[in-house]
Amino acid sequence: MPSPRAARPADTPASHVRVRLSPDGLDLGGGEVLPLWAGAMHYWHHVPADWRPGLQAMRDMGLRLVDIYVPWGVHETAPGAFDFGARNPSLDVAGFLAIAHEIGLRCVFRPGPHINAELTYFGLPERIVWDAKCQARTPGGHPVILPIVPVAFPVPSYASDAFIEETARWYRAVGEQVSHLRWPEGPIVLVQVDNEGALYFRDGQYDQDYHPDAVQAFREFLREKYHDSAHDLRAAWADESVAFATAPPPKRFDARETRQLARHVDWAEFHEELLSTGMERMAAALVDAKLDGVPTTHNLPLGESATPLNPARMTAIDLIGLDYYHRANPTEHWTILRRTTELACRCEGRSRPAFGAEVGAGFPPFFAPLDEHDSMYALTCAMAYGLRGFNLYMAVERDRWIGAPIDPHGRPRPMAASYARLLAALDRTAFHTLRRRAPVRLVVPRALRRLARVTHAFGPLTPALFHVAGAGWRESVLERDFGLDAPPVIAAEAYLRAFERALHARGVPFAYAGGETVEHSTVGARWIVCASAGGLKPHLVDSLLAVREHGVIVTMGPRAPELDGNMRPLERPVDVTGIEIEPLDDLARADVLVARRIDELSLPTWPTDPIDAHVTVHEDASGAPRVVFVMNPTDRDLVVRLSLAGISVLVDALEPAGGPGGGRGGYRPRVARDRGAFEVTVPARTVRIMTVES
Repeated sequence: MPSPRAARPADTPASHVRVRLSPDGLDLGGGEVLPLWAGAMHYWHHVPADWRPGLQAMRDMGLRLVDIYVPWGVHETAPGAFDFGARNPSLDVAGFLAIAHEIGLRCVFRPGPHINAELTYFGLPERIVWDAKCQARTPGGHPVILPIVPVAFPVPSYASDAFIEETARWYRAVGEQVSHLRWPEGPIVLVQVDNEGALYFRDGQYDQDYHPDAVQAFREFLREKYHDSAHDLRAAWADESVAFATAPPPKRFDARETRQLARHVDWAEFHEELLSTGMERMAAALVDAKLDGVPTTHNLPLGESATPLNPARMTAIDLIGLDYYHRANPTEHWTILRRTTELACRCEGRSRPAFGAEVGAGFPPFFAPLDEHDSMYALTCAMAYGLRGFNLYMAVERDRWIGAPIDPHGRPRPMAASYARLLAALDRTAFHTLRRRAPVRLVVPRALRRLARVTHAFGPLTPALFHVAGAGWRESVLERDFGLDAPPVIAAEAYLRAFERALHARGVPFAYAGGETVEHSTVGARWIVCASAGGLKPHLVDSLLAVREHGVIVTMGPRAPELDGNMRPLERPVDVTGIEIEPLDDLARADVLVARRIDELSLPTWPTDPIDAHVTVHEDASGAPRVVFVMNPTDRDLVVRLSLAGISVLVDALEPAGGPGGGRGGYRPRVARDRGAFEVTVPARTVRIMTVES
């Protein structure tokens, strides 16, 4: 039988703000801030008798929220007709939420329309994906097919009015069932808008979207960007015949010189606008469905920096998180560092918690396996670099998933105990309130990311695929210099990587920052290094100069900007007075500059021996160190020597007070300084979490 539903209140104002974001999690009112420690359970994969055991096992493990998708294609029985438990008890989403609320779990509510969830058609109704009016289109006008198991299918267009209208009808149907279960009457505290919105992973620059609605939107985008000036558009495109009403989207990359790049960069920028506008329309539809009053969220997939997803444009979304499905090895460690530090800086600058919207606990059977070391390493490594909330995906196992810590019937597996110890340690240390101080920021301008997309050398393979595999721009873009001294994207990457290596070698904590979010992402910085091998928007230079006025040192290179964000010559030179232009002719010079800045700025240093290990330090609001992460992504055990000034004793955070002597796996739970340094044993593919004892 379906579980009992929560009572529907007579009148709850839809516009009432029920939950707010805080730097530490979700502010539920009355002084309660909820850490974002969630786990996924997909109710429709389970019989109702298994709902309570699964939810209770999650709560017992220490999780605070249950994350659920609501699959449109599963609930829809005919166009406009839905089963929410009347015929199939497993579809009683309101009943499932009522049990979660009773147990004390809050809910991250994810109604799509795209949910993936390893479902056929990614959870969309079959009628939608085969509706020509909804389909994204290739340059040749054909449906864009996603080659995915178990069934390849045509993907929807984010510009299609027909698709957005269908989505709005779906949201209204869901809202009628669960809007009364928003906090505090029910457990819903966070609502997701769409899912992994990278054009359904067909996000190559010339894969899509040539849907008529998208082409019209592109022309409107050009009209706005060029201020309705046909002269400016023609000058930018170097084409006297182009007009706003008929401007053709480029269908392949054919630029040889910088003057030929503008229309391709415009197309790349339009993709960002296409997605952000689609999300905005969906967010408005959620309000109409009475699913407002709680923050909205969206999860960026792996390789997000190579996709058109631009957080700076996604202003309709309150909390943008990342997905993590990584292996425990040195290459993917660096990927986690780069992704997470950029996320953390952006979120902290806007008083948001950095959220791992999906952190893999297991894997689907058609992916390469992720073992328990991989899952735990990805989570703890991301926390080490600034993650403050996470969603274990999956916490409870279901069809098409292997390796969750709780089995489909709610029985904890051995791995559940490891997560329980971790969550208990997070509670004891109030980890969600701590911060990792990173006084150095490496800025990646959005113009470089756009140029990398348009010069991707391996179409139709998505650029994101190369980033997921740990490859950079050097391995994936055309080695074409467009009349400049060197291929601009490759030169910029080499510049940033030189500083990255030098900072790590000396143990200086640093973070990445996105160019379009530089105002938020450089809060607390003392030294900023910005790559400028190609073009830069003058606005970015202005933002860096504004930061410079607060005493921050700004280094730019390998050259001063001579081109704008469209790779066109600047109308007038950018004033870079006060910015240090560093060509870095010899990449080894980065180490000299880092050494100088350590002395000039008294930068903190946390060096490790061997250098294969990594360390981060997390401080409380007073600046006192409280938690230290020591990471070993290699396949061999390491004894890591740490120089941690101002710290006397480290204690294994995963051993509770009064725990067994000697610790687990031969660990010494308490490590004292010896001759000015600590020696910490870190097994292969493991992160040690240590608390600081005063």
